[in-house]
Amino acid sequence: MKIHYISRNNSVLNHFLGQIRNVNVQNDSMRFRRNIERIGEIMAYELSKDLSYKNIEIQTPLGIKKTTEIESDLVLCSILRAGLPLHNGFLNYFDHAENSFVSACRYHPNNDDAFEILVEYQALSNINDKTVLLLDPMLATGQSIVAVHEKLVQNATPKEIHIVVVIAAPEGIAFLEKSLPENCHLWVASLDEKLNEKNYIVPGLGDAGDLAYGSKL
Repeated sequence: MKIHYISRNNSVLNHFLGQIRNVNVQNDSMRFRRNIERIGEIMAYELSKDLSYKNIEIQTPLGIKKTTEIESDLVLCSILRAGLPLHNGFLNYFDHAENSFVSACRYHPNNDDAFEILVEYQALSNINDKTVLLLDPMLATGQSIVAVHEKLVQNATPKEIHIVVVIAAPEGIAFLEKSLPENCHLWVASLDEKLNEKNYIVPGLGDAGDLAYGSKL
């Protein structure tokens, strides 16, 4: 799996990353959602450099201009619910893309720290021979992404898959490297230190879904 780390050089991306982590800013859910969306826009721009392009000619009012446009057939697939602001950021740039949505959550059958991943609601596009961008803000254990990936390729064969996360733990990256095909790409805005005993990212930012849309039962 090819891994792209895109916050190693100082840019406005780091500014937005700092704001989504800051407990003094997080109480503004609209600002949190918008910052995730802006991070998505920046990551979409960086990812766009890795897509396929074709040469075209455009008629302007004064002549013909040779340029390029994206050739890849794109499908954006976000993991509900936390993935929605990130999805919107990518859709702002890839407005021609198709859209898919999958729900995945941690289920604690014994009401302890042990969990399994439930993949339930699905609204999937045809991804055969297309470039899929799988979007989820947090890569903790990696189990949700692997479970959704398995669902996506169960009855379809995408041309390539780009996994996009805002914050990642090393343990999650290692799990993806072990579990996913080598031709997958992983795009990481920020690499954090570790997972704690509850498998939450440290220092992380908390629960991205709760911060964006409110706490759940």
